[in-house]
Amino acid sequence: MRPIVASLPDAVVLRLPLRAKRAVLYRRAHGRWPARRPRTFTEKVNWRVVHDRRPLIGQLGDKLAMKAYAADVFPAVQVPRVLWTGTDVAELPGAGLPGRWVLKSNHGTMRVHIGTGAPDVAELRRITAGWLDEPLFRDRGEWVYSQARRLLLVEEFIGEDGAVPADHKFLVFGGRVRLVQVDTGRFGAHRRRLYDPDWRPVTVAEAVAPGPVTPPPAALAEMTKVAEALGAAFDFVRVDLFDVDGAVWFGELTPYPGGGLDAFDPVLDEQLGRWWQLPPRSAVRAGQQVVG
Repeated sequence: MRPIVASLPDAVVLRLPLRAKRAVLYRRAHGRWPARRPRTFTEKVNWRVVHDRRPLIGQLGDKLAMKAYAADVFPAVQVPRVLWTGTDVAELPGAGLPGRWVLKSNHGTMRVHIGTGAPDVAELRRITAGWLDEPLFRDRGEWVYSQARRLLLVEEFIGEDGAVPADHKFLVFGGRVRLVQVDTGRFGAHRRRLYDPDWRPVTVAEAVAPGPVTPPPAALAEMTKVAEALGAAFDFVRVDLFDVDGAVWFGELTPYPGGGLDAFDPVLDEQLGRWWQLPPRSAVRAGQQVVG
């Protein structure tokens, strides 16, 4: 029966109950079914998608809520200012935007446009077509995105001299940083390099081309402090930060890296899974989050 289920057409998979849908998607991505008792990192991400309904997790699909959380938990961290929110980019010419700005969806992922100068409404409508109808919950069952306000937002650009800063993604387990993922060239020649907390390179098989080994950022100690403070309330969360001229800037908090469906080095999958201690299932049935 299972091989038949795994080969179902996409239109049928979309209509499956959440647990079955996620099992099929997981098998397609990783070539195996998720274990009944999750052990690896990707299996535990899948478990969280299916089972974890705590309000703490529910806010992590909403970028505006994440910003508020970061500012409340660690007031010293720099949080990019929000310059506009709405659903119609036709409002942007009157929003008084600076020379460089960033347009995002509030309730999705990988929906980013770096703007320069006066907004071109026609071009922005083309770019953002479909952004308000984010399918991550409908298609992949990623619950947190169903809890977020469906909005577009513009925030200040924080790079130096117009350059997009490297994205430092801290994997925090039980309040402790275990791995740092550095992504560069995210809007061009994308590269990635992993480091342990002492900035020793970690070599794994990655779908993304490896980036160069670089010295630690000037603010690494402060970034680690911020990441561990923001991750302290979670059994696991990825904390995305930027070092801009020695200052630590907040990016976002990610509960489902890659949705648990991206290609993943099997050795690292096992290791990260050992570091992640899931809460009991009885503790994650807290009802749905309402973002204020």
